[in-house]
Amino acid sequence: PTPVVPAPAAGAKGEAMEALRQRALACTRCANLARARKNVVFGVGNLDASLMFVGEAPGADEDEQGQPFVGRAGQTLTGMIQGMGLTRDQVYIANILKCRPDTPGQALGNRKPTAEEMATCIPFLHEQIDIIQPKVLVALGGTALEGLLHLSGISRLRGQWQTYRGIPLMPTFHPSYLLHREGDGRGGLMTEKRKVWEDLLQVMEKLGLPISEKQRAFFLPRSGSQA
Repeated sequence: PTPVVPAPAAGAKGEAMEALRQRALACTRCANLARARKNVVFGVGNLDASLMFVGEAPGADEDEQGQPFVGRAGQTLTGMIQGMGLTRDQVYIANILKCRPDTPGQALGNRKPTAEEMATCIPFLHEQIDIIQPKVLVALGGTALEGLLHLSGISRLRGQWQTYRGIPLMPTFHPSYLLHREGDGRGGLMTEKRKVWEDLLQVMEKLGLPISEKQRAFFLPRSGSQA
């Protein structure tokens, strides 16, 4: 395992992250991604965050704006964060890949990063985590779990605490998975939302965040109107 690098002093965090960002902006190690990208999507949020969310890779909206989670999945993630009583400015958000996976000959849609692409790009994420030193990581989806811990089976492992280099890590479903379930009928969607919310409740407990009875009741069958 790569040794944990001590976080820079508070005054140096910004400089360290900016130097890392400049390296990411100039990266062309994945030539096909460098040719196809509009923007490098580095990461955004509070460098002193106790909570860090890790996703898969930028989509079209993220590639256009240069920010992670700004499309429909981003709106869902924002709702999840707000449900925890936090704001996006209080957490840090990044992806396994900093460039959108190219889709040659395909006008719409996204594709999963290849294992080679993840292995090439993930050192940037490792360094981001080393700088921020969050108290808890949340892996959003199977690709994030695979990239960080080399584990597969998000449906089996979600809700079960893992450890990334000494940091508690909670795997849960990616927000886009919830969007894809919208066509399955409200009952199925509500069940999946509840699973994600149960995972986030565990994160709140780990961080010592206050949890109200209303928050605990989110997405229960009797309170479907709160969904």
